Amino acid sequence: MKPEIKTTANPSVLKFEFPEFIVNGNFEYKNIDEAKNSALAKQLFYLPFVKTVYISGNFVAIERYSIVEWEDVQAEVAEQIEAYANSGVPFVTIEEQKTLLKPVQVYGEMTPNPASLKFVVSRMLTKTAAEFKNIDQTEASPLARELFKFPFVKEVFMDQNYVSVTKYDSYSWDEITLETRSFIREYIQNGGTAIDESLIQAAPEQEKQQIANFDSLDTTSQQIINILEEYVKPAVAADGGNILFDSYDENEKRVKVVLQGACNGCPSSTFTLKSGIENMLKDMLRDERIVVEAING
Repeated sequence: MKPEIKTTANPSVLKFEFPEFIVNGNFEYKNIDEAKNSALAKQLFYLPFVKTVYISGNFVAIERYSIVEWEDVQAEVAEQIEAYANSGVPFVTIEEQKTLLKPVQVYGEMTPNPASLKFVVSRMLTKTAAEFKNIDQTEASPLARELFKFPFVKEVFMDQNYVSVTKYDSYSWDEITLETRSFIREYIQNGGTAIDESLIQAAPEQEKQQIANFDSLDTTSQQIINILEEYVKPAVAADGGNILFDSYDENEKRVKVVLQGACNGCPSSTFTLKSGIENMLKDMLRDERIVVEAING
């Protein structure tokens, strides 16, 4: 397994994310003494710049001391973590997973969309992003189904470790944020299922949005997908949303995308599409005729 390096909102913390779950739980180590039941954490603390090690879901996150910059050491750390992952040694021992499971923490983050709030959970919820427009679409997500029972919930989007909730305009976040956050925390804490990913992958409404036959697409479409994945998705995910490639018309030079979560219906989405994504594609593909259009926003 090879981890993917991802930045976080905290410049001192870097994530090394795997395509599969590596532990069941959420673990934090402040020093080498606390890491006696995690050989990886203990190994990482021998690096002089490591301040804190987090192991959760499908990632290892490290907080550094300011004596170094991540760009100078991240490749070396990634190599160490990759070598450990491929050694077959558990990231955390069974005993540790039983004794150090920590309470679920949930906090709210504002998004560029005033109607959407991002609720970040301290454990992994899903590896498959999913959007729910109404309660009839929630067969795969018991959590989304329960959220739609609140009268103020208009839409729900989930990805990785967060839930984006879009409210109706007649409600104020000041009135409903605490209730929503408490509900999500208690639901996950009590062992509730966020998403059944096997049902998400099989859902008809998801089929069009999944690029299952990447190799069969034309070269430009492949390039567009790669650009969206590498440069655009991390930014919109930080804002509680998602962007999916839908199609590319060679004759019209038109790129159609799907906006999800906080991005869908966001007042600034048009500006982002035109001044951000469209200009990026024009520059990177060297084609000034390219036009980007959101088919749902």
